[in-house]
Amino acid sequence: MAGSEKTKAQFVSDVLNRTFVDLVTRCTKADGVRDYFEIGVIGYGGDGVSNGLAGVLSGQVLNPISALEANPLRIEDRKRRVDDGAGGLVEQSIKFPVWFEPKASGGTPMREAIRRAGEELAAWCDTHPDSYPPTVLHVTDGESNDGDPEELAETLRQFSTGDGGVLLLNLHVSAQAGQPVSFPAGEHSLPDQYAKLLFRMSSQLPEHLVKAVQEKGLKVSHESRGYIFNAEAAEIVDFFDIGTRASQLR
Repeated sequence: MAGSEKTKAQFVSDVLNRTFVDLVTRCTKADGVRDYFEIGVIGYGGDGVSNGLAGVLSGQVLNPISALEANPLRIEDRKRRVDDGAGGLVEQSIKFPVWFEPKASGGTPMREAIRRAGEELAAWCDTHPDSYPPTVLHVTDGESNDGDPEELAETLRQFSTGDGGVLLLNLHVSAQAGQPVSFPAGEHSLPDQYAKLLFRMSSQLPEHLVKAVQEKGLKVSHESRGYIFNAEAAEIVDFFDIGTRASQLR
């Protein structure tokens, strides 16, 4: 993996771990961490398809948010720059929990990864019929090498709870140069057939996510789909933030 790609992969990993921190914070009440979410990570590459979480969390794909809070892989000491209140910046040490770390390996068995996600979510929807439907945040940087994934993606989106179908959002971290495209309503602005395939695989944004995207200052319509091509850092952060918006937590 080239240096720039490795940097972007690490950045995406950091954003995912920070998203877990944010979800834990949102679920923390006076009586502790409430299990408003169940979260899983499926990784795929040259070694096939596997659970992306390790340790205690590797026993099953979907884990309650309280289990994530209690079982990070490790906690790193990191530095960040903050306003010193006098027009300057100072370095501040923070604790950064890590649950997921990227692995560079060839191969992109996307069909198998989507099939595995479908198995998990079909069972989850059956046992949680009154819940907000699952959201799949799919991050990919290469074309599927085990066949056309479009039909399986369509099947995945058809699994549902009483509140709607599974949402499939695709973040296309492309090595190809090109203007970033966020939440398009059609294929015309996309550079190649693979980008257009991922667009077609993506869910249309439901009303509350349309509003969430608009809050980020982006122009979207009810025809917009949950697809981002060649995202810059800010768009990657927005993708994970928007993708984890659910109905109000009670």
